[in-house]
Amino acid sequence: MDGFPSPDTRSPAVIDGQTIHIATIGELIAATVTRLNRGLGFTLFTLNMDHLVKRRIDASFRAAYARATFVTADGAPLVWLARRQGVEMERTTGADLLQPLCAAAAEAGLPVAFFGSRTQSLETAAIALRRKYPRLEISHIEAPPQGFDPLSRDAYGAAQRIARSGARICFVALGAPKQEFFADRMLRDFPQIGFLGVGAALDFVSGDQKRAPLFFQKNGIEWAWRLGANPIRLAARYFRCATLLADIAFFQPLQRKILGAPVSTSIEG
Repeated sequence: MDGFPSPDTRSPAVIDGQTIHIATIGELIAATVTRLNRGLGFTLFTLNMDHLVKRRIDASFRAAYARATFVTADGAPLVWLARRQGVEMERTTGADLLQPLCAAAAEAGLPVAFFGSRTQSLETAAIALRRKYPRLEISHIEAPPQGFDPLSRDAYGAAQRIARSGARICFVALGAPKQEFFADRMLRDFPQIGFLGVGAALDFVSGDQKRAPLFFQKNGIEWAWRLGANPIRLAARYFRCATLLADIAFFQPLQRKILGAPVSTSIEG
């Protein structure tokens, strides 16, 4: 499509049994806008170490990821693991892709919806993004109540409202695994819409949450900034992530070397 780079044909990376389809934001923009212009929606998930942990223990989460149209590498460890396979990756978080996709949607005339977070945060983010991208059409904003079930009848009703608004891209800000379950379920009934999980990206734009400073972002250590800001809530999560990273990067290769055969601890299906 004019104005956007063509997707690369490089081989994808496969980490702990999960394929990462998209290597750069440029490829992502090209692939998603091309699909939408053809009347096709998608699901887009940003894989990080916490998602890999959840993927191992939750069969439903694993299945949703297996069906994802696009998966990006969210986090320096994923980029590093991909490069060990000879695949160059660009770190692409929900926060990284929100504004480039809004810019692409504005240029292509594709209305967007914001779903999740809090109403005030979504409205503030919408004002900021419309100011930055005057041609951006935000056709629907909705914050579900606390305790929202992404597979419930209420969730389906929300997806109906998103579809009736004419939105072609829905930024889902529910956090994992709710946003992935919502996107995976709703694409089946609303196949013309692109659903993507963006976590706290809209809250960063609104100022409702503060993202790590650029130094931490550029050096792939946002986790350290978040851990320092909230050690009680995040310490156990990051310990599980570190344990899994050690298993994938060191123990599994060592076991393969000793046994002389492929070994994987991931559970598929």
